[in-house]
Amino acid sequence: MPSQTGLAGALGKGRQEDISAEPGVCVAVLLGKSVRGYSTPVQVTLPRPGVLVLSAQWELGRLRWRGRSMGNRVTRDDFEWVYTDQPHTERRKEILAKYPEIKKLMGPDPQLKWVVTLMVLTQLVACYLVKDLPWKWVFFWAYAFGGCLNHSMTLAIHDISHNVAFGNKEAKWNRLFGMFANLPIGVPYATSFKKYHVDHHRYLAGDGLDVDIPTAFEGRFFHSPPRKILWLFLQPVFYILRPLYVNPKPVTGLEVINVAVQLAYDLLIYSLWGPKPIFYMIAGSTLAMGIHPISGHFIAEHYMYLKGYDTFSYYGPLNWLTFNVGYHMEHHDFPSIPGSKLPLVKKIAAEYYDHLPYHTSWVCVLWDFVFCESLGPFARVKRKYKVAKAE
Repeated sequence: MPSQTGLAGALGKGRQEDISAEPGVCVAVLLGKSVRGYSTPVQVTLPRPGVLVLSAQWELGRLRWRGRSMGNRVTRDDFEWVYTDQPHTERRKEILAKYPEIKKLMGPDPQLKWVVTLMVLTQLVACYLVKDLPWKWVFFWAYAFGGCLNHSMTLAIHDISHNVAFGNKEAKWNRLFGMFANLPIGVPYATSFKKYHVDHHRYLAGDGLDVDIPTAFEGRFFHSPPRKILWLFLQPVFYILRPLYVNPKPVTGLEVINVAVQLAYDLLIYSLWGPKPIFYMIAGSTLAMGIHPISGHFIAEHYMYLKGYDTFSYYGPLNWLTFNVGYHMEHHDFPSIPGSKLPLVKKIAAEYYDHLPYHTSWVCVLWDFVFCESLGPFARVKRKYKVAKAE
């Protein structure tokens, strides 16, 4: 594996920095403005080894496309194993000590339940409207509209899993409301997501604990651009199957209820309007979690676009549609703060976030994931936790 060196943070506009790299390795180039979807750092492929002094004014255009042919294979053959604790716990303590007012942002979001209810009703109306459309238009609207709304709903469910709909004291109401938000997605999802998402925060990148980490098979097999494109299409399948292989857990009573409620809803829709609305719901959910602009958040959040960082934020317009899931560094620092208030965290504690690398385009994230040789399913930080899986 060639060495990879990146420099983090916005160190000032127009500055030049020395960067060590080897051929075919994506590294960070510090720029004063957003280029190719990144605002310090930017991912490029350097054409030769050694120490280069790169200037944003003339070097980026020459380097942008080097080494990105469809035949390129991923240069990584294992995860990035680290032996340090996740950074979010310590940063949370420091920020709260300096800015105790952030505690006031924790708690329920009173608007969330009304926004989610409107989204569920919108999809119900959409199911009625597509019932007599030709199949090609059902497919089109499933991707262009229903998929966007359903993917947004999965991120509402993400917020609900943190009890921000009704607060921590009303955990059961949050679980039931998650099942309600699940209805337009077409497949039961909300309760199982909650069960595993807890481990994603508690044991971030934990080997055998965090099921957000791809398996070794995924890393070895999906190593070229065509296979990485296939992997992106199959993301929904891996998100369903991976927990059963990596960290299987007993089925809970709430999961059974979630399945029963979802099946009853799907049967009701089918009996009223036939198969096209069912296809619209499920196909939209599946397509929007694969090759879709919004699905870029799956890659942007934790894939190692810069060595030494295993969580990245995204500051761009799609946060409006995704309950601010792009504020992911802030979210992992303060998971009990609703997505609607995460921009305030960044504003209050600006000195803790302004120097960190971040994305500005999920589309560019997907593009670089496919064509950059140092990126792929193996481009994830991984840790060993001194805890028993049974915990």
